Order: sequence, then structure tokens, then C-alpha cells
Amino acid sequence: MKKRIIQSQNFMNNMIETISDQDLLVTKTPILNEGSPEEKRVEILTYFRATWELDERLYDCLKGQEAFLHRADPLRHPLAFYFGHTATFYVNKLILAGIITERINPKYESMFAVGVDEMSWDDLNEKHYDWPTIQETKEYRVEAKKMIENLILELPLTIPINWESQFWVIVMGIEHQRIHIETSSVLIRQLPINLVQENSLFKICEEWGNAPENELKKVKSGKVSIGKSKEDALYGWDNEFGKYNSKVKSFHASKYLVSNQEFKTFVDDAGYKTEKWWTDEGWSWVQYKKCEYPLFWEKDCKTWKFRTMLDQIEMPWNWPAEVNYLEAKAFCNWKSAKTGKKLRMPTEAEYYLLRNSLKIEDQPEWEIAPGNINLEHYASSCPVDRFETNGFYDVIGNVWQWTEMPISGLDGFEIHPFYDDFSTPTFDAKHNLMKGGSWISTGNLAIRDSRYAFRRHFFQHAGFRYIESDVEVEIETDYYETDDLVSQYCEFQYGQEYFGVDNYSKACLSLLDRHLTGLSKGHALDLGCATGRTTLELARLFDKVTGLDFSARFIRIGTQLKETGKLNYIRQEEGKLASYQEVRLCDYDLDASRDKVTFYQADACNLKAIFTGYDLIFAGNLIDRLYDPLKFLQDISTRLNKNGILVLTSPYTWLEEFTEVDKWIGGYRKDGEPFTTLDGLKEILDENFELIDEPKDVPFVIRETARKYQHTIAQMTIWRKK
Repeated sequence: MKKRIIQSQNFMNNMIETISDQDLLVTKTPILNEGSPEEKRVEILTYFRATWELDERLYDCLKGQEAFLHRADPLRHPLAFYFGHTATFYVNKLILAGIITERINPKYESMFAVGVDEMSWDDLNEKHYDWPTIQETKEYRVEAKKMIENLILELPLTIPINWESQFWVIVMGIEHQRIHIETSSVLIRQLPINLVQENSLFKICEEWGNAPENELKKVKSGKVSIGKSKEDALYGWDNEFGKYNSKVKSFHASKYLVSNQEFKTFVDDAGYKTEKWWTDEGWSWVQYKKCEYPLFWEKDCKTWKFRTMLDQIEMPWNWPAEVNYLEAKAFCNWKSAKTGKKLRMPTEAEYYLLRNSLKIEDQPEWEIAPGNINLEHYASSCPVDRFETNGFYDVIGNVWQWTEMPISGLDGFEIHPFYDDFSTPTFDAKHNLMKGGSWISTGNLAIRDSRYAFRRHFFQHAGFRYIESDVEVEIETDYYETDDLVSQYCEFQYGQEYFGVDNYSKACLSLLDRHLTGLSKGHALDLGCATGRTTLELARLFDKVTGLDFSARFIRIGTQLKETGKLNYIRQEEGKLASYQEVRLCDYDLDASRDKVTFYQADACNLKAIFTGYDLIFAGNLIDRLYDPLKFLQDISTRLNKNGILVLTSPYTWLEEFTEVDKWIGGYRKDGEPFTTLDGLKEILDENFELIDEPKDVPFVIRETARKYQHTIAQMTIWRKK
């Protein structure tokens, strides 16, 4: 085995010299259910190295540290974050999967972990970050790359690779990196032009002129099936798996994507100054941005210019208009009024009906990309009449195409345990699907089944085509939480009390109450806050409370309650029967808490340095779900002020799926005698804490359905920092 690895390593080291610019620009996502393990190992390493090199070359487009630190978009981190993020993602997911146990740089793997999609819980406060130099980040990336390459060579590999495989986590990291190659290119495009530089790898299209006249062409009705099975040959994100079948009525679709020239008629007709064309959300955005034309258009006196990723060029009127959903929707409303036709963007199913009717090959099957996609043709958009398939143009590629549909899970949707918040934070009726990919969509982004969604005001390399249809698209705006686990916790923290058992958060604080006398009540921390009930209850007592949880699936609920004061969720009753529940903080006398709480996503075993200076830390039912509880307990004293209080609750249900046995802090025999978790806590915390009360039992009930409940008894221990 060792000899094989050495031989493979030598072969791989020689092979890296052969990755040419052309190879970087035609790489395809690997087929995971065929071939020998040895061949697949080579293919995945090649795919990884090409992805890594493409990522590096993209950042070569930036001029120095200033470009890395400049905030291209005030709602997103500087590019310094994303340069580190793609490397730390591998490490954090490999740790979570138990494939590795040692970090490369804990500080970086916390700093670069969270904050990529302008979510409400993303910490974008620059005062909280001491970004490393670009050279320091590059040195970290070198270490990460070497570690990942060694894993690709050494991990057991069987075919097929599916989402239970260790190699699935490796491919997950690669496909994640390819997503950020695209999204970072959008941020680079928003930097001041003096902060970017030409790069021979990224050559733009040099064809432009007047746009062709658009027209509507019929698409026949038909059946559409969306989603794939776990046996699919290609890597997929969780939202791609499952099924949705639909009969789609015929419609007429625009032959071309809407060009800059076609969109200019809307601009010239005071489109950005006329409220009636815009949705309420869209008009609020226009008023906030004070914009009069698309983001990538630039006006120099009476001359229009166009911003590509690395250059400013003469306006290419026959390239697609690149706009957000709100702008596209306003255009459709305006054009409907002007033409007397019912025009809108397609639904996801209507997009697939058009694509399927044209029989366009999927990415791994084509020899040459049948559209401006996968970086195979240009590093920019190109004329809307350049790539034709049976009478329609740019059905895939050139720019992403907005749809009318917010993203949601398909029937049978399951969350991948190692990336549980890839999709679910976007299931909020605020993220609309885009289809077809852009010129820089590679890997999974470029396959037929990809399902990506962004906030409607978000900028991507995205445009649209319109359709004419009498079918009204109804969009649910009053979103109900459908994630089963999250809904159970909503009911646990805010729902009814069952079997005479008090609400858990209130019961814990009642037991804690007498120990708070004389305690400074400046800032409290709720670690493992789930959907935020304890965070909000603590805010009755403390000036400020921070809620942290590892999963954004939970954090978004607390954030929603903070922002709106209400929450809707679906409660399972029996089989396919469910009831619709509504929570309002005012009904719990918690409305005043909203201004005192803040929620962030964080890893309790690797917290950022900013999470410190607390008078009280509450860690509810947390320690037996951590991958390294000892590290957590050894670190937690540094987060508390002197004489501060640490509250731990847990039923001590140690499970190997969460914590490796050798990292349990109790629940086993030591020197032949039973060694409880309480024994372990006393041993670990004795140096920095004193136990100030006898342990107390706190029962709680989690409702699964109307006739199934979990009745558990946690133990509460209260510790004062010495």
C-alpha cells in the first residue's frame, strides 16, 4: 500500500506540470459511479488541482493587498475573506466528517468560516477582523492543498462515490470552491478598475454591435421531471435530490435573452423612475440604491461603457443585460403594458420544458460546450445571437436566467449531515432560482440538474428571458418553516407544554435565578442557542445577549424573530397531516428582547476571539453533541469575566455519530470504575471554576408528532469562574 501511494504521489507530482491554461478552461465535473478506484483517484486529484489553480489564477487579477481588503459590495466581506474561505471550508468539513482530527490554523478556520451570502447573521463588522496578509493566507493555502492532496491519495476509495462516502466530502469541497470562483468573479467585477489587472487566462469576447430584434417562439406543452436520485452519476447538492413532476402548459418564450439594447428601451422610458413597474420590494431597492440603470453599465457624459470582470469597454448592445431579479421583473411589467401581452420570467418547470425540448447535452457528455459556459469560450458574456439550438439562443450559458420561483426542497429532500445549511437558509421565499449557468459556471454549476438561488436584489452574472403565458404564477410570501428538525425545535422552545413539563428555557432560568444576585448583567452568551428562546429569555435580565449555534438552520429562526417578532412553522400531526403554527414574541412578553439580542453562526469548539467578555455563558444540551468537548471546556473560561457564571445542561447522551469515544468526557469506566460525565466536568473545570450548587435535573419534552414525544432529563450544573 505504501509503495502504491509513493508511486501515485510521484505520478501526480509529475502530472501537475501538464495543467495548461486550456486544461483549466475545459475541466468537467467527474462521473462518480463508473471506472476503477485507481482511475477515479487520479481523476479527482486532477479535478482538485485544476480547481485550485483556477481559483489562484482568478485572485491573480487583484492588484495587491488593497484590492483584497476593499469591500466591493457593502453587504459582503472583502475578497480577502473568500480567498481564505475556500481553503478553510475543506478543513472544517473534514473535521466535521471525522476524516481529520487536527486543524491547520484554528484562527483562520474560524475567521474564514462564515459570512458568504449576506445573511442576517453574517458578521460583517470590519472591527471584528484582523485580516492576515495575502502572503500569510497563501502560505495557509499551501498547507491546506498539501493536506487535501494527501487525503485524495490515501483515503479508501470505492466506486460508486455517493454521499455516504468519505470522498463525497472531498468532491463537496471542490464543487464549493468552483461556486466561489464564480461568485468571487462577480465581486472582482465590482471593484474599482484600478484595483484589478489583466490576466491572460481570462480573455473576453471581442464581438459586439447592435442587437437582433427579439421575438416570441412557441414551446409545446409537456411533462417535466425535476430532481435526481442518490444513484445519479454526478455530484449534487442536497436540493438537487428528490422529485418534482409537473404538466406544463405551452407558452411562448423569447428567442434571445434580453439584450442591453432591448433593456435600454426600459431605461430610456424612465423605467427606474416609475414606481408602477416595480414590486414593493423592487421599488424599495431602487429608492435605497438610487440607481437609474444596471450595475455594470457606466455612463461617461453621453457615452455608455460596460464593465467586464477586468476591463471597461464600449457598450456591447447585443450582449445580454445583466440585472437582478427585481430589475428583470420591472422590465417584464413594463413590456407587458407596452405590448398588451402577459409577459413574465419562466418558472423552473417552464425553463426545463424549453431546455428539454431542445435536447441539449449535459456537461460531462459534450465535447465542446454548446453555449458560452464552463469558461470554454470566453471570460465574459457574448452576443445573444452567438449560440443557437433549434431556433433558441443561450438556453444554457452566457448569463444565468432568473426565474419567477423561490427555491424550495423537492419531494424527498434530505439534508446532508456534513453541510446541513447549504440549502435550507435559502428556503425563505426570498431567494429566487436561476437556471442555465453563465460563462464562468463550471463543475456542478454547469450541469442540467443544478439548482442555485440568490436573493432577488443580488448581483450575479445573471440576466433573463421572458415568456408569454396566461398561467398565473402564485408565490407564497407568508413563509412557513418546513424543516422537520427545526420545526420540532420551534415547538420545543415556543410551542405548547406537554405532560406537565415546563418550558425548558424558563425552567432553566428559574433554577438559575438566585445565583444571579450580585452578578454583573452586561453581556450573556447562549451557546447552542438553536431557535433562540433562551437567548431571548436571558435578554430580560442582561443588557445584551449573543446567541450562537453551529447550524444556520437554527440561527435563521432566531434572526427572523429578532427582525419581525413572529414565526410560522409547520407542526407534524400524523402521517401527511400537519398543522400551521404561528409564534409572536409579544405573546410571550419577549418583544422588548428583540433589540438586545444578536445571533451568529459559530463552532463552539473553535470560537472567534471576539466572543469573549461575558458575565454569563449558558450552554444548553450542547457538550454531548460536540466533536471536541474537552477543547470547548478548556477554552470556555477565557470567554468569561472574573466571577462570571457558566451554566451547563445536558442529558449526557454520548453518541459516536457526534463525538468519537476517546473524546467523551464521561459515560465510561475509568480504572475499572464508572466515570460519569459529572465526574469528568469536575476534573476538567476544577482549575478555573467552582461548582456553586448541587446538580439539578431539568426534564424536557420534544414533540415529534401528535402521538410521539421524546421525554428527556438533562442535568444542570452551575459554575463560577475563580
